[in-house]
Amino acid sequence: MNSALPARRDEVFLFKDNTDYIEYCLNLAKYNLCQFGSISEIKQNENDINVYENLYALEELKDVCILDKNCLTDADRDRALKCIFEGKLFSEHAFAGEATRLGLGTKYLINISRDLSIDKIAKLISREKGVTISKEEVLLQSGCYPEGLLPLSLGTRHMLQFSFDIVKLAKKYNHNPKKVLSNQKMLIVLNELSSNQIINEFMENKFFGFDQDNIFFMVQEAYHGINIVNGRFIYDETSPKRLHNHGQLAMQQTMDYQIFIINNKGQRSYLTSDEVGETLKQMDDKISYNVEDLGYLIESADHEALALALKKGKDGYRMLMEIVNNNSHNPQKGGMAAFDNKLGRNVIIEGFRLKSIKNHEIKFLNKNFNHYPKPYESWLLLKEYGLNMPVSIKNGYIYYQPVQGDINFLVKTEFFRRKKIKPINAWKSPSSTPLAIKFMRLQDLQTGFKKYSSSLIGSSERSMISSFKLKAHT
Repeated sequence: MNSALPARRDEVFLFKDNTDYIEYCLNLAKYNLCQFGSISEIKQNENDINVYENLYALEELKDVCILDKNCLTDADRDRALKCIFEGKLFSEHAFAGEATRLGLGTKYLINISRDLSIDKIAKLISREKGVTISKEEVLLQSGCYPEGLLPLSLGTRHMLQFSFDIVKLAKKYNHNPKKVLSNQKMLIVLNELSSNQIINEFMENKFFGFDQDNIFFMVQEAYHGINIVNGRFIYDETSPKRLHNHGQLAMQQTMDYQIFIINNKGQRSYLTSDEVGETLKQMDDKISYNVEDLGYLIESADHEALALALKKGKDGYRMLMEIVNNNSHNPQKGGMAAFDNKLGRNVIIEGFRLKSIKNHEIKFLNKNFNHYPKPYESWLLLKEYGLNMPVSIKNGYIYYQPVQGDINFLVKTEFFRRKKIKPINAWKSPSSTPLAIKFMRLQDLQTGFKKYSSSLIGSSERSMISSFKLKAHT
């Protein structure tokens, strides 16, 4: 069964605001779920409701583009560097997610050196796996104690790395680092509970060297659940509020007065959808960054992939999705990459649409660092048509779970991989916490990173970083 979409109601907007979005979700429930008499019955059939319509036509990937030195010219690389230096790369940083399996609140704010000990990590992993994991085993996997890391939150690390890498790139090619930083444009996506705290941190940390007028913010909306009362679907405002996944935040960006900038007094100026569109028209590429990706912590400004995106953009591609191996030791469902024999092309299918396919059966995943050449065009299609809307039953209520990766069904999409494919490295659960510590340690040991961090961090944390002694070995 598919989540068929009712005909769109407007030639320009699918959703003008969040009220429209709620109405749309209600109409979807009435349109697609009317044969079910209760929430429990919907939950029993959730896999069938969400299943990808061509599930049994999926085969192994075909004709994946390989990113290596042979597929790019010097002109391609120069174009990518120019895109960065001139501020034509728009970056989106998704910070709204909650670390529910870790029980530590918003992922951005998690500070491993302060919030987690080896003992606590061992207990969390043991609970997740259902077997006892020793502190010694966790320490061996981590490479150091949590308190051996710089006292920085995950989100602060994310922003510092982006700033640090762009400065390094500017210096390498003899550009003015301050000017290059001030040229960058980006969107920071937050959640309602922690948005004020994180915005205050941006202000205290000098916007990490970027121009605050070029940093856009958006608070991802959370929604109550849909209930069935007397045979009718209702938006139940007595139910808990939940985020509708990262596909919703992509659609929210097309609405009026969702995106804003901050002035020196912390006041917000909201933008119309048309104003957001005008900014995107000026961009050569957009990239979506996920705060939980660990490889980002040691290499955030990947101009080789950007060069490929810009090159493919000239051939009409409007989305590039990087393919990585699933982690054989800790396989995850994520977005499965496969060839759809019915459509005759490669696709990405989100985990909850895969029905009976098990994690260990998934060979390739999307890395979730998606590029959008000429981003205004994909944004415009998203604005008009929206995304597929899978359902999820949580605590007895219906919540929709659109995914950003489904944009690959709206636009011409290229799938690429590195010559040597690496497994996905993401901090999604307690089991991947030792890996997170290992990557954060590598980040801390980068030449000049500690000093650079200290130059931007607010005074309350600067003294702690300045006095922190990094050791090369455990």
